[in-house]
Amino acid sequence: MASPQQVKEYLACWLQLGKPIRVGLQQEPRQVERVIQGDQYSPEFEALWRYIRSPESGDCYLEGMDPTIAELLSDRWEILECARCQMPTYLPSAGIASPLCPCHDLGNWPNNELPQPRAPVDSAGRLWSIHERLTSSL
Repeated sequence: MASPQQVKEYLACWLQLGKPIRVGLQQEPRQVERVIQGDQYSPEFEALWRYIRSPESGDCYLEGMDPTIAELLSDRWEILECARCQMPTYLPSAGIASPLCPCHDLGNWPNNELPQPRAPVDSAGRLWSIHERLTSSL
């Protein structure tokens, strides 16, 4: 089962590569200019995430993909790494997997010469964790 955090990271990564999210009855494409801001998601991305999760948003899905965001948040789906591009993709918890990854229609991906999209990193927290491990081993 995919957690809300995994689905959020899935969307954030693909938005960083320029894939829009289709929203509502008109399926208007939504993108955000900046997904990550410092060590957290940008306010613009957080607002889009809240809207996607709200009942008034209607069906929302990553462009070119079948399951809606609401379906990905159900217990029928898991978020795993794509074998081809190492980006997050979805697989059914049971049954036959679709061969499509969101990268299937991106002509310029995977591109190992560019940094991979990512979730925000709390650098201070990570450094503190390393410091704690080093000092506890002394």
